[in-house]
Amino acid sequence: MNRDEKETLVQQLNDSFSKAKIAILTDYKGLKVSVFEELRSELRKNNAEIRVAKNTLLRRAVTGTTFESMQDEFTGATAVAVSYDDPVAPAKVLVDFAKDNPQLEIRNACMGGKALSGADLAALAKLPSREVLLARMMSVMNAVPTGLVRVLSGVPRKALYLLQAIADQKDQNEN
Repeated sequence: MNRDEKETLVQQLNDSFSKAKIAILTDYKGLKVSVFEELRSELRKNNAEIRVAKNTLLRRAVTGTTFESMQDEFTGATAVAVSYDDPVAPAKVLVDFAKDNPQLEIRNACMGGKALSGADLAALAKLPSREVLLARMMSVMNAVPTGLVRVLSGVPRKALYLLQAIADQKDQNEN
């Protein structure tokens, strides 16, 4: 790879890191190419990607991004998974994939400038998807006005029951 190709690759990686919400470092040593392609395909389905590059190029690529704190972590056989939308989706894919393929080792991650350990990433992977969390939030938000309407409608209803009881009592007294 000549100098121009390296500069182009560093620029592409820098663009990826600039747009990414999460970056996950993995050690892929021992994985077959076909298995790695399965992982790459699964990540693509979740609007994420995994890239393999030389550690020196990765160090240069993270400069000026929120992932700059990861520079010291680029050692050995490094593959970097980045996600542009939902940070939970690639974490789930990688954790599930690592269960079936122990050769894939999740080292650490960085999200919003904060370093995450492998255990933190496993906890993140257990979170429900963004859509499920939004649905839960909407149901809670919907429950408050619904409860308020029920409480407020109870007052006229009870007043109506009271008036009906008085009318029934007067009818009984007249008979």
